[in-house]
Amino acid sequence: MVDRILCIGELLIDFICSDINVNLVQGVNFIKKAGGAPANVAAAISKLGGRTSLAAKVGKDSFGIFLKETLDEVNVDTSMIVLDEDSKTTLAFVSLKADGERDFIFNRGADGLLNYKELNEEKIIDSKIIHFGSATALLGGPSKDSYLKVMKVAQNRGIFTCFDPNYRIDLWKNNTEEFISLSKECLRGIDLVKMSDEEVKIISGKGDIKEGIKALHELGAKIVVITLGKEGTLVSNNNDMEIVPSIKIKSIDSTGAGDAFVGAFLYKTVQLQNPKDLKDNFNQIKEITYFANRVGAIVCTKLGAISSLPALKEVENYE
Repeated sequence: MVDRILCIGELLIDFICSDINVNLVQGVNFIKKAGGAPANVAAAISKLGGRTSLAAKVGKDSFGIFLKETLDEVNVDTSMIVLDEDSKTTLAFVSLKADGERDFIFNRGADGLLNYKELNEEKIIDSKIIHFGSATALLGGPSKDSYLKVMKVAQNRGIFTCFDPNYRIDLWKNNTEEFISLSKECLRGIDLVKMSDEEVKIISGKGDIKEGIKALHELGAKIVVITLGKEGTLVSNNNDMEIVPSIKIKSIDSTGAGDAFVGAFLYKTVQLQNPKDLKDNFNQIKEITYFANRVGAIVCTKLGAISSLPALKEVENYE
């Protein structure tokens, strides 16, 4: 087994409306961006110097080729990105109004059609860590079954697993109960889960975040990491719980900061001789979290997601 991290989940195009305070009816100008939380995590790991690959499906079209090339440029192993001749790359269109409300249209395509038989099982088994990002992976279709099968294979093989439910109300607003049920299924035996405070409350059903974290541990999560923005990051291993302070910055764009945090956390974790022992070393969990907070903070000081990801030297020299 090499120090390789496999990320699995969505890879898609985000079309961001650059017009100010409009909905998608009024919007005219759009900026094309590589999207998908697992892709951002993989890119973050690779930019730091780690070895990572992404398992996903896109159309064999201009958008799919653009996505693959974007990840190739940052040295992510794209050999398990399937370019499908019979389906189109998934597209998301987003505009933001002045009151913070989003107008969102999601045209799902290839990302929901990934079959397990299309994956390289040797690379799955040879991974030291597998990260499951699930904004769209649990929505249904062959990809959901493949996603859950990879998770089962990983846990049966004793591979360290990480889960980020990445709840998006635009995707689940008509079926939140299924999202909760599937997330709970994924938490059984998961080594690391990263959530926002909102996600903790939704999935656990608890109004108090500490009670929610306790419920996540009871479901099977070993290490729970809750990002709280400028308030820091709350970490728990079911014995100890503490907030690791955030890095004070002047934020320009927080896009991708959470994914950068996960990538940085996994980059450090994969270097451990046995990542599964991390749950028993709370001081080490806090040290890794501080490093991940630092990477997430740097991303917030720049525009863009993948383009803003730092190399290791930049993180080490950041003041």
